Amino acid sequence: MNLLKRLVLVSAFLFSASAMAQPGVFSITVNKPMTAIYNDVYTSLEDAGFYVVFEPNIGKNLAQFAKKWGADYNKNKLTGLRSMVFCNAWYANQVSNLDPMMLGFCPLHLSLIERKGKTTILFNRLSVFARGSKAQPLFKKIESEVITAIKAGLK
Repeated sequence: MNLLKRLVLVSAFLFSASAMAQPGVFSITVNKPMTAIYNDVYTSLEDAGFYVVFEPNIGKNLAQFAKKWGADYNKNKLTGLRSMVFCNAWYANQVSNLDPMMLGFCPLHLSLIERKGKTTILFNRLSVFARGSKAQPLFKKIESEVITAIKAGLK
């Protein structure tokens, strides 16, 4: 499967996840455009030891299909949709030691959506998905550190 098809599939998943508030997703909205916060959130994640390894601009990729999808394109009028894929190798090793099946969350990611000049950051709460796993306590710690880094990047 080529990269564009993969990005479309990932973006469809992220887009649907962003559309519904749920306890399994941390969400924070700021009254700033994405361009005003993106670099600060990126830097804050890296300062916390979570290294950004990939930065898909999903909105830009989806825009290529605007004509093809017509009325189905961007019904929520998002002006930006990006993602940061990041990892902490030490934590990945610890997760693999505790429960290799939880490596499906490695690398981690967050999504940023922009609409009407406001940006919302979405991050899947690892502890919710790891219920019953030996890795859940570690995921609670990772989740807390990532959310702290996100909030620090918004100050």
